[in-house]
Amino acid sequence: MPPRIPRANKPVRPNESDESRPSHTYSVPVERAVDHCRVFHDGLRLAGEYQISAALDKAREVDTGFVWLSLHEPSTKQMEKVADIFGIHELIVEDAVSAHQRPKVERYNDQLFVVVRSVKYMDDEEVTDTRQIISTGEVQMLIGPDFIVTVRHNAVMPRLAAEIDAEPEVAALGPASIAWKIADHLVDDYARITAELSEDVDELENEVFTPRKKINIDKIYMYKREILEMRHAVGPLGPALRTGISANKDLLSKQIRSYFRDVQDNAMIVNDQVHGFDERLSSLLDASVAKVTMQQNTDMRTISAVVGMVAAPTLIAGIYGMNFDNMPELHWEFGYPMSLLLMLAFVLAMLWWFRRNNWL
Repeated sequence: MPPRIPRANKPVRPNESDESRPSHTYSVPVERAVDHCRVFHDGLRLAGEYQISAALDKAREVDTGFVWLSLHEPSTKQMEKVADIFGIHELIVEDAVSAHQRPKVERYNDQLFVVVRSVKYMDDEEVTDTRQIISTGEVQMLIGPDFIVTVRHNAVMPRLAAEIDAEPEVAALGPASIAWKIADHLVDDYARITAELSEDVDELENEVFTPRKKINIDKIYMYKREILEMRHAVGPLGPALRTGISANKDLLSKQIRSYFRDVQDNAMIVNDQVHGFDERLSSLLDASVAKVTMQQNTDMRTISAVVGMVAAPTLIAGIYGMNFDNMPELHWEFGYPMSLLLMLAFVLAMLWWFRRNNWL
């Protein structure tokens, strides 16, 4: 029998676990999150798109140059790379990656972090999920001395290229002018959506107060819930802009501050209108419940009246249907037609009384 060859043991590292083994992670390049990277000189946009690493150097060739970098839902790693290039504050990086921020204006040294919510409205007949009637997104703007980085989450960036190219004197005011343009367009969308909501609320009001028309309380509640979401997106913007304008006069020029005040005023007007819609829908809910209750009471009175008119003939028929021998008019020749006439008289009398008291 041949000698047995000992099998070599596999070396085992002490205290080795799955967590201690190196993991291979693949980082997505920051360019995958870039919508565009543009450079402006003296308010004029230079032709073409730029790499992030070269854009800032190109912008700094002149004193009035700046970069506009637009990102779509960047990851933490991607945002950290952008922060290293532009020198963005680390707290801004954390907020820019996480969505669902309230509208606000915050300052970090010489940088401003502005958040404006976007609102999208679709007619209730065009959607399958009622929660899609009003959907909100988020546009974040990081404003530095010579750059603006915009980050969008579940939002569509306004198309501003042609408008900015047509007004170089506005872009010459610096990166804050781009932030004003974006905020102004988003607030204009608020006003457009508010006008459409006004028509829908008027239609609901007509349905509630139209006589003998079926009331859809679920639809009223659905609009109230969606308008509440819009209030959360629009309401904080006005106070945030007012505080941001007054507290950062050294970073914002007088003309830019006047532009942002106009956006603030429009946002406050929209907020008042949306608040009015919420109150009207609350009143419509109360009126609908009251109308349904009154309709139920009317139905119950009608049913009671019909039962009452049927009860009188039933009572007469029940008495003369007991088949006792000694009963008045039991063997009378005209007993049967007289009982029918008596039943009819009771029914007509009760019908007249119920109609007089608006029960029928």
